[in-house]
Amino acid sequence: MPQGDHLYDCYKPPAVEFVRGEGAYLYTEEGDRYLDFIAGIAVNGLGHGHPDLINAVKEQSEKLWHLSNMFKIPGGRELAKKYCDALPWAGKVFFTNSGAEAVECAMKTARRYHYDKGDTERYEIITFTGAFHGRTLGTINAGGNPKYLKGFGPGLPGFIHLEFGDHDALKEHMSDKTAAVLVEPVQGEGGLRPMPDQCLRGLREMCDEHGALVIYDEVQCGAGRTGKLFAHQWVDGAEPDIMAAAKGIGGGFPLGACIAKEEIAACMVPGTHGSTYGGNPMAMAVGHAAFDLLNDPGMMAHVNKVSNFVKQQFEALKDEFPDVVDEIRGKGLLIGLRLKKEALAVRKNALTKKLLLGSAGDNVMRMAPPLIIDETHVREAIGVLRECFEEARSLPDFEV
Repeated sequence: MPQGDHLYDCYKPPAVEFVRGEGAYLYTEEGDRYLDFIAGIAVNGLGHGHPDLINAVKEQSEKLWHLSNMFKIPGGRELAKKYCDALPWAGKVFFTNSGAEAVECAMKTARRYHYDKGDTERYEIITFTGAFHGRTLGTINAGGNPKYLKGFGPGLPGFIHLEFGDHDALKEHMSDKTAAVLVEPVQGEGGLRPMPDQCLRGLREMCDEHGALVIYDEVQCGAGRTGKLFAHQWVDGAEPDIMAAAKGIGGGFPLGACIAKEEIAACMVPGTHGSTYGGNPMAMAVGHAAFDLLNDPGMMAHVNKVSNFVKQQFEALKDEFPDVVDEIRGKGLLIGLRLKKEALAVRKNALTKKLLLGSAGDNVMRMAPPLIIDETHVREAIGVLRECFEEARSLPDFEV
């Protein structure tokens, strides 16, 4: 029986299969090399085969793999302290295996916080169109995308979905039932749309005024991807109460985190939440190595330098192909181009030329390359994109 026949048919991967990775490249069994500009959807931020991460896995694998949270987890307290030291507002961390689990923990923490205060009717969570918060039943209801909700029963109560950027609607729907506003500082799946700085500050002020909490979903835009450890750190006066992180914080190893202010996390006492695998010794070991690399000012300086170079190259492509490129999107190395031609078709064409890309939102060709890329990698990618855009001129226009 052909390989894959026993797997759920939830994915539609191309025929190419990769067997190893090195830096910004992936390799097939035959030795064909592909430039990876999607990095496992913003996960392999430190590239493939980073020696520090490999050493962390090797060393820990010979000591202890799993305990469950019935016992103290080696490395867990220390890694939590690193994150809280790096985020002045943060006081407590709950480690998970994924971004969806981190968002679930964040939403539960927000509701439980108000419940413990006696505000038992404060359970509504406001989110925005284009948001993506995960694939669990709770997180697809939080995101509110009809495509992801179809076929999974009636919508769960307690979620309000507003148009992205509609400030008046947000003001109108803030009430004494609002537990929290959940937002991505830079939308990933929604088309690489950054929330303007003034909007993040305004959200913080509005939530303070109404007694609601601010939850940031930095699963995709965190872990150094925008040139700071987390995207919200670009904006003074816009700190969250709770934040979900994952993807890049494990450097490729499954790891997520729900990070909260200490007084808010105090509501999560024994019995309120848990995870069998969350924060396991292997994840903690890799998480320490990844944090130390991502929190290095030199690494963030590199991300800012190379992302500025990418933007310059994208501006040149936009000028050269005004009939193909509509708009430059994103922030840092969570970047992309909104196209006037079918983005998926361009992405598939790039794959034939050994460049790996993603797509998102309203016809956006998405890129989330390893943070370690340099100008040589960027020039290589731009060369492929130029070929693809030349060939895309024959494609029908996409309504954008």
